[in-house]
Amino acid sequence: MSTGAGVDVQRRLEQLVRDFRGSRPPMPVVVLHAEDAADDERAVALVEELYTGHDMHGSRCAMAPDVQAGDGEVRRAAALVRDLGNPKRWDGRRALYRRYSFPRLRLVQAIEDAVDDLHADWPRPPRGDAAGARTDPGRSLLGNLARRRWRPKDAPGWTARLPLSNMAHILPAGLVAVVAAVVAALLARGDWTIGLASGIGFLLLFLLLDLVLPGRTPLFLWLRRESRWFMGTTFLRAASPGRPTEVSLLRPFRSRQAIAARAHDVAEALKTEEDFQLQLYVLALCEDLRDNHRWWSWDLRGFKRPRPPVLVLPRASAENGGIALIKAVSDVRSRRSELDPLLIIASVRVEDVGRLLRGVVSAPGTAPWTWYQEWGRNLRAGQSPSRALSELPWVIKVPLPGDRLVPPADGRRHCVRAANRPTAARILWSLHSLALVLVLLAGGVWLRSAELDERYCSSSLLTANEYTERARTAPGPVECVGVATGAVRFADWLPEGVPRRDQVPWSLRDLEESVRTENARVLAEHPGNHVTVVYVGPLSAATREHSTHSPPVQGLEELAGVHLAQRAINENTTVQLRVLIANGGEDMRHQTRTAAAVARYARTDPTVVGVIGAGRDLRSSRETTRRLRDAELPVVSGANSATYLPREFANWFSLAATDEWQVELLGLVAGQLRTPGKRQYALVLARDTQRTDDLYTDEQARYAQRMLEENGYTLLPQRRYALKAGRPALEAHAEQFCRGPRVPSVIYYAGRVEDVPPLMTRLNMEEGCARRAISVLTGDDLSKATFSVDGEGVTSGVTLYHVALAALVPERSTLFYRNATRYLGPLGMAAPVTPANPALASGHAALAHDATQALHRAASRGGEVQSRAATWVNLRTVRLWNMATGTIDFTGARPYADRQGHSIVLNEVRGAADGSALSRTLCAREAGDARPLTRAQCPIRR
Repeated sequence: MSTGAGVDVQRRLEQLVRDFRGSRPPMPVVVLHAEDAADDERAVALVEELYTGHDMHGSRCAMAPDVQAGDGEVRRAAALVRDLGNPKRWDGRRALYRRYSFPRLRLVQAIEDAVDDLHADWPRPPRGDAAGARTDPGRSLLGNLARRRWRPKDAPGWTARLPLSNMAHILPAGLVAVVAAVVAALLARGDWTIGLASGIGFLLLFLLLDLVLPGRTPLFLWLRRESRWFMGTTFLRAASPGRPTEVSLLRPFRSRQAIAARAHDVAEALKTEEDFQLQLYVLALCEDLRDNHRWWSWDLRGFKRPRPPVLVLPRASAENGGIALIKAVSDVRSRRSELDPLLIIASVRVEDVGRLLRGVVSAPGTAPWTWYQEWGRNLRAGQSPSRALSELPWVIKVPLPGDRLVPPADGRRHCVRAANRPTAARILWSLHSLALVLVLLAGGVWLRSAELDERYCSSSLLTANEYTERARTAPGPVECVGVATGAVRFADWLPEGVPRRDQVPWSLRDLEESVRTENARVLAEHPGNHVTVVYVGPLSAATREHSTHSPPVQGLEELAGVHLAQRAINENTTVQLRVLIANGGEDMRHQTRTAAAVARYARTDPTVVGVIGAGRDLRSSRETTRRLRDAELPVVSGANSATYLPREFANWFSLAATDEWQVELLGLVAGQLRTPGKRQYALVLARDTQRTDDLYTDEQARYAQRMLEENGYTLLPQRRYALKAGRPALEAHAEQFCRGPRVPSVIYYAGRVEDVPPLMTRLNMEEGCARRAISVLTGDDLSKATFSVDGEGVTSGVTLYHVALAALVPERSTLFYRNATRYLGPLGMAAPVTPANPALASGHAALAHDATQALHRAASRGGEVQSRAATWVNLRTVRLWNMATGTIDFTGARPYADRQGHSIVLNEVRGAADGSALSRTLCAREAGDARPLTRAQCPIRR
């Protein structure tokens, strides 16, 4: 500052600004004037210097022009305020944050412009017709307002170039529509892009409706913030009988009618009352500035604008309307309770001081806060009606001595420190920080979405179906394992071409859809009278060309048996059955993860009473059964022949003959192949399980070693073959035991069905084995084989003896085949269904059917829905006659002990010269028959 008076005033104003940062003190109208008329220009220069200082300190400052057009002092003051509605007037070199906005002031301007465009005798609408429907829209107030979209005619150029910006009131509704649509899509686990597109469609619909309704009030006028102020301010509110005076989000048409009625009242007053026009302009300006400095707004703009706006009137006079404006500001502030942040600094000529008849006169003392404190004390009583004629309570008149207005002789200028350090809100809550947060948030959402998509089979932007997961076993494909709920379909993950159609006449997709259709019917018609079982089986396949891994034929056969039982049960019993499908992965490699998913789902669904399947014996079978036991879920397996599981877990129930009993019955064949008094060599050939978790081959090999010794064979060292690129490496082993002096006459093959063709090829190629009669014994896994020219062949000279788990007795299970014809026929199985059908010959479908029937009987004892724990207990009381495999009897099953009465079949397969295979049954026991088989009952052909 160049003068002492300027330093004093600026210091006091900066003290006021410092208080403004932490609170909202009342802002005065500071009127500076010289004591001597000769110093009027020096007072003007001081005010201009104050303007420059506040502008450099970061305040948003506006300087009023010297002259305003208009008839009369009040109209010139109104024109001055109208001019202040241009945001560019408040721009500064160091102004913080973005431009001001003046929507309320622009609304008042729009109404005034509409009035000016009408004739002096424009018709007022009759009472009760506030919207002006009975008047000519082209000559009515509302018609003019509608054509301009309720905007002033001198709107800034950028709005004219971008008309959609005039419809910013639609954005809140559009944003709500967009967010609601996206959230709905996420909750429904749909594609978030569909939700976003729907929300944008709603927004475009809003814009279209607002554009295509010309000549009437905008569709969403009541959503504008200026409209809410227009209807809510007490300055304009008056008794209007018969007219609505409130706006409501739930009553858009009534709200538009109320706004239109208020606009008519204001227009009438603007025509006749100059003081009302000026005060309404001042009120709108002050309210807009108060909103621009509101602390707790969405953008925290009040924290980002720590300095109040400053309006500078260097030459306030009657000619430019400055004095009338000062009086109007004081009058408006005296009538309302809200504090606005506008700081007005004005200078008047000495001759015009008398025009400010009311006000507080104070000299700038040495204490920095003296004149403001004096004004504050007087402000308390200065607004009293009894003193209304003596004071302008919001005005501080400061006389400036002439000696304080003269710059010092040395020309030194004094610096006043500004309180303009940046606020934390400006740094932490800004477009830059928002952009950074959005980038980080988008990155986090993308990473989370990618993680969910990588981990789960079905996922959306932020959510996923956690009951199914992606699994990969190198070098195999990605599999989907777990419990299929929601939109998950395991068929979507099954490569084309598997399983082979000559083995299974239906597809996994057909089975899944049929099961889901039946489940939907059960939930719709019997919501409180049903139980749920979970089938866990191998429903994945490899994609590698010429892979030796078996396709999921077993899983499809078992699932067909479960679904067959479901349809039969639901048609004939009161307690309905719901089936959930769970995939344990190719060869059940991921059954532990599937068991965990089943346990998680069971915690949310009390109707789940047990598990069907888990039909492959792996090293993970113990952990799988333990997890299901901890979830109180019994397991009824049709094909898992593990010997140790019923001995270690009380929740394990199996219809399959154990490995130990299978090998014991194969001993009946081995005994007949043994020539008394002659040394005969035998060999146990098994898969190497060091790199796999196949426990079935280990059990078969262990029990076979003991059985062959008991039958008097000279055992050769056990051989273990490895898998290389998915194929059995049998070459070296076949060379060694076929070309040596001790060629085995009996080979116990403890392997999997997919390794049989390579074994037969080696036995046919090696000289020592090709010229000898060799018998190959093996377990129940070979029941999956298709013995044909293009299937698993048997080399000429080799006799294959294997076990099957299901003794199908057509005369006792006619109901099973009749139901199969009825329910599986529509899925692709040719009718009528017979025991010779390849899809049923292995017995897996029949075993799964009987296991499902047994579990449902335990869960619906007495025709009532049983709990999970009661189902576990009731399983030991189940006895079912005339099932597909015989009589299912669990009454003699004790916990941690073997059960008798399993179904079992011994088959003989001989190879012919043309590559075909001749198969016959040696002997069999249907389920429920606990009598032991003898050699006489299982004769072989030598």
